[in-house]
Amino acid sequence: MIMENLDWKNLGFAYRELPYRYEAVYKDGAWSKGGLVTESTVTISEASSALHYGQQCFEGMKAYRTKDDHIQLFRPDMNAKRLNLSSGRLLMPAIDEEMFIDAVKQVVLANEAYVGPYGSGATLYIRPFLFGCGPNIGIGPSPEYIFRVFAMPVGAYYAKGLAPSNYLVTYDYDRVAGLGTGKFKVGGNYASSLLPLKEAKEKGFADVVYLDPTTHTKIEEVGAANFFAITKNNEFITPESPSILDSITRKSLMAIAEQRLGLKVLETDIYIDHLDDIVEAGACGTAAVISPIGALQIKDKEHIFYSKEEVGPITKKLYDELVGIQFGDVQPIEENWIVQVK
Repeated sequence: MIMENLDWKNLGFAYRELPYRYEAVYKDGAWSKGGLVTESTVTISEASSALHYGQQCFEGMKAYRTKDDHIQLFRPDMNAKRLNLSSGRLLMPAIDEEMFIDAVKQVVLANEAYVGPYGSGATLYIRPFLFGCGPNIGIGPSPEYIFRVFAMPVGAYYAKGLAPSNYLVTYDYDRVAGLGTGKFKVGGNYASSLLPLKEAKEKGFADVVYLDPTTHTKIEEVGAANFFAITKNNEFITPESPSILDSITRKSLMAIAEQRLGLKVLETDIYIDHLDDIVEAGACGTAAVISPIGALQIKDKEHIFYSKEEVGPITKKLYDELVGIQFGDVQPIEENWIVQVK
């Protein structure tokens, strides 16, 4: 399916079927060579472990078009490493890092026409994923696996762009168990978040903020994104916990905050009843980049950070620096942050 006349500045964040994707199959203890395919559907056994026992994981990343018409990836080695962390936790075979990056490059080049024009804000969102496809009705790892990479052109994850949103702190739901799969990018973590998200939106909030599952006193995650904040003492703080996603965007913002903005960076406990020292707050992740948090609804109390209408100045600097690196307008912290595709 070829798309024409895309409104690049108003794409939104939705699935669009592109001509090419990558597939490799793991069978008899080894990966097949892998390569581009055109079929967007997958046929698997009704007894696949992905369907019954959730044996699957995925990644989210983007390709960016620069001012001089190059196409580049942002820290794809980190996505490869995280996919293997997730797959290892679920007893799935690892993907060689070179194979992973080569697969992503093949998909980007094959669908090059759908990498958004520079200046439009559009990108090519890339979804690598791995799942157990072999028949296995007993509880145990699958005998076969499929690794796929597909892509689609996207705009901003949030229609308002870089603008504050209000969030609801939930005491009724935990995102994950304390020593469960929270730090891994597996589908079950997201499936369990659908009901809390629906209920939050029905009440007029962008999403929920989850507290730690053990004590319900500390901030952990913002829906499907990581939490960060800026304190009165010019500190960039973010939760320290074994059950939050190992976010590439969060790690990158930590480096930018320290090395470019001169902030002290701390991974620490952030108690929900001790927020007065925080002047700005936000959620961060690949899809949204940064979503500023205007206010938190904590039971019957509203806590406002910088503003419910305006983005805080440090949050704006962090966003501009990160997006500038991704689109090739700002020098990266380290050269290996950027991988050229074209």
